Amino acid sequence: MDAMRMMQENDSATMSAMAEIDQDLLQACLDACAACEQACTVCSTMEMSCAPACMNCADMCHTMMRSLLRMQGMTPTTVMAMLDACIAMCRSCMDECAAHADHSAVCAMCAESCRACMDACMALRESMQTA
Repeated sequence: MDAMRMMQENDSATMSAMAEIDQDLLQACLDACAACEQACTVCSTMEMSCAPACMNCADMCHTMMRSLLRMQGMTPTTVMAMLDACIAMCRSCMDECAAHADHSAVCAMCAESCRACMDACMALRESMQTA
């Protein structure tokens, strides 16, 4: 187990409200947020109409990732609200980039990264609702 994951497990285990968070889904969400942030940042430099959505999505994914890494002060309610916001931002960016995907490999990559991030956020959120 890597050091980052051990710290996450220790942090979430010390907070009774977050002790039930699925560590595999959490890691998948962190990874998807990091990948989406990078894809959106690259796509935002393409000077296409999707650039504002990409910049906003990159910022949201970065914030989501940092918040999940620093679980102190988080409650299931706030995590789920943030996941909802990240899902909404990824959906908006994905829709914008999908319009350019036929003639831009970067937009296609960005749209796919947004889809993967949405899926990871939804899986984490769903697991929290059933816990």
